[in-house]
Amino acid sequence: MTADCAEISLWFTAVCVSVSLSGVHIFQWMVCCEWDDETGEVDGFRQIGYDGEDVLSWDVKTNTWIAPKQQAVITKNSWNNDKERLAYYKNVLTQECPDWLKKFMKYGRSSLMRTELPSASLLQKTPSSPVSCFATGFYPDRVMMFWRKDGEELHENVELGEILPNHDGSFQMSVDLDLSSVTPEDWRRYECVFHLSGVKDDIITKLDKTAIQTNRDKSYGDFPLGAVIGPVVVLLLLVVSIAGYFIWKKNNNASDTS
Repeated sequence: MTADCAEISLWFTAVCVSVSLSGVHIFQWMVCCEWDDETGEVDGFRQIGYDGEDVLSWDVKTNTWIAPKQQAVITKNSWNNDKERLAYYKNVLTQECPDWLKKFMKYGRSSLMRTELPSASLLQKTPSSPVSCFATGFYPDRVMMFWRKDGEELHENVELGEILPNHDGSFQMSVDLDLSSVTPEDWRRYECVFHLSGVKDDIITKLDKTAIQTNRDKSYGDFPLGAVIGPVVVLLLLVVSIAGYFIWKKNNNASDTS
């Protein structure tokens, strides 16, 4: 069973599995209502399927059941003669269901309409590591992120990361670019593109060596010299102080005994 619904729609689907002497059979009942919040137009449908095939469908405009399969004609005629139930179906899809949609839109508008742009940065672990274009703090998670060269999207030497959640409900994502075969002169031809669904302008981050953030000390390569020297100096001073104290105490005791 297949059907297309507008973006603002409400679906109800029921699936029943029955086992009989003839085997396993699947009965499906699907209901959908649509509401256009600009024009106010309301539409919808009901469909019934059996073993994956449509057997009955309800036309909201004519308020009648249609049987695409000959086996369902008797059921179609019976249901079309039940005027009270037809009126109930039409009221549900044209009145009750759209009212639910309007309530859901009202309650969830802040979440449905929420858009937050990310902060984007360039990260690199070591000089030989790929450069990572990192975006965090965006919402919703309907995004595209990629590297491009001279305006053309790249697929080789690119690794796209997963969209991950942040603690505040926003999301983060990264895309890595391997520059091992790229000369420094060509770096300016590369840029990272972040596109958030529903937002017209993309966030463009030019590949600039001076903008790359790293936790390494540039003067000493990857070795975190500053983080090691500090504790070592403090330890040496402490050892020297203790040794000096014992030398002074020994000399002072020797002086007293003499």
